[in-house]
Amino acid sequence: MSENNAPPSHESDSVRSRPGWDAYFMDIVDLVSRRSTCLRRAVGAGLVRDKRILATGYNGAPSKLQHCLEIGCLRDQLHVPSGERHELCRGLHAEQNAIIQAALHGVSAKGSTLYCT
Repeated sequence: MSENNAPPSHESDSVRSRPGWDAYFMDIVDLVSRRSTCLRRAVGAGLVRDKRILATGYNGAPSKLQHCLEIGCLRDQLHVPSGERHELCRGLHAEQNAIIQAALHGVSAKGSTLYCT
């Protein structure tokens, strides 16, 4: 406390900027995307309701299956162009994983917003 019993000021001469809520949650799902196990693309997603994160997910193989970082990507091995032969991919979308995580933990996604990179 300062001499006049007011808490010390931590503001600098310039006004500090804070991200809005959408930017904040997009920054978080960008970080989530770094957990991706896909060799082609890293995607993160998060379910948010009332400014609270309900669940997050990233793209990659389902739980308990080997992922592409461990065994390689079949689509890469077969030289499949981007956007083709998705049926060869073992991975789940980040959005799917976020919804699955919410369901596994008994969290309703009703009324939530999905943020996705």
